Amino acid sequence: MEDIEQQHQNKTKHKGKHDKPKPWDEDPNIDRWKVEKFDPSWNEAGMLEVSSFSTLFPVYREKYLRDTWPVVKSALKEFGIVGELNLIEGSMTVSTTRKTRDPYIIVKARDLIKLLSRSVPAPQAIKILDDEMQCDIIKIGNLVRKKERFVKRRRLLVGPNSSTLKALEILTGCYILVQGNTVAAMGSFKGLKQVRRVVEECMMNKMHPVYNIKILMMRKELANDPALANENWDRFLPKFKKKTVKQKKVKSKPKKQYTPFPPPQQPSQIDIQLETGEYFLNEKKKSAKKWQDKQEKQAEKTADNKRKREAAFVPPKEAPKQDTKPDGDKNDIAEMAKSLKEKAKAFGKRKAAETINPEAYIASSSDRPLFKKRSKTSS
Repeated sequence: MEDIEQQHQNKTKHKGKHDKPKPWDEDPNIDRWKVEKFDPSWNEAGMLEVSSFSTLFPVYREKYLRDTWPVVKSALKEFGIVGELNLIEGSMTVSTTRKTRDPYIIVKARDLIKLLSRSVPAPQAIKILDDEMQCDIIKIGNLVRKKERFVKRRRLLVGPNSSTLKALEILTGCYILVQGNTVAAMGSFKGLKQVRRVVEECMMNKMHPVYNIKILMMRKELANDPALANENWDRFLPKFKKKTVKQKKVKSKPKKQYTPFPPPQQPSQIDIQLETGEYFLNEKKKSAKKWQDKQEKQAEKTADNKRKREAAFVPPKEAPKQDTKPDGDKNDIAEMAKSLKEKAKAFGKRKAAETINPEAYIASSSDRPLFKKRSKTSS
């Protein structure tokens, strides 16, 4: 029984006819994610059909493209691709030739002209022809409806002095350029995925790019630790809560009661003239009446202006002076002065009693003459 169970375990069921174990499936020396450089010997016959791509470019890029096109053309010639710049139509075209060997290079050439039309410098855009370099053009124009809000969020993405964008470039290893309604990025697949997530979350107001930068920095530090390679990093990453700002409530107008009948028709100018009798007056009387109405309005206006001018010279009414010190305060001050005098008198008596020596006082009184001699005045 044990032998039969072991035989059943050894036999693995395969879904498809060709789904069988291959000798290179478990080979540790093979790197399945590595992009091998194309060898022209793999496709010696070349391309069977001509493939071409074209794209338009804005008018402000015309001068720059005219100056840098020889450099772009020589870079494409190395891979057997022909590039054409049409200044009349405002387009760039790339197409394969008989010398083209790599079938995927035409897609890379298409990305090259797309990046050039999106204001990426030519030396940087030519790097897309390498096998390890990829690009992604993120459209952000349709993510926000209002133009003012779109400009503010795009400014958040760039940051002061492009500091936010530089930090993103360092952490993701990608080249990023924000231009108009698009964001052009160049780098590896992993970096491009991170850039797209950060850009979309910023433009859709899901998360500020600074918070995403903090998360990317922590992920980079955790990746350097081999002990945490196979663990979940969610417990180490910060969790930011979105703060909801209270907005002013829009006052809704009260709905009018629905009536199936239309509103009454307003009287026309002729109807008003018929009611007042002005319609039956001749032209002379009409002009006289109009002039009289005009004079009355002018008189009212001049009187009103005169009243306003005179109002500036009318002195303001002075408020009546109020006695801040009532009679009660006067009585209190008198009583306080009286008490202070009494205290000073008592203090003086007490001091005099303390300083007098009775023996010295009696001795001094016996020495004094009883009567003072009057000085004789000369007659």
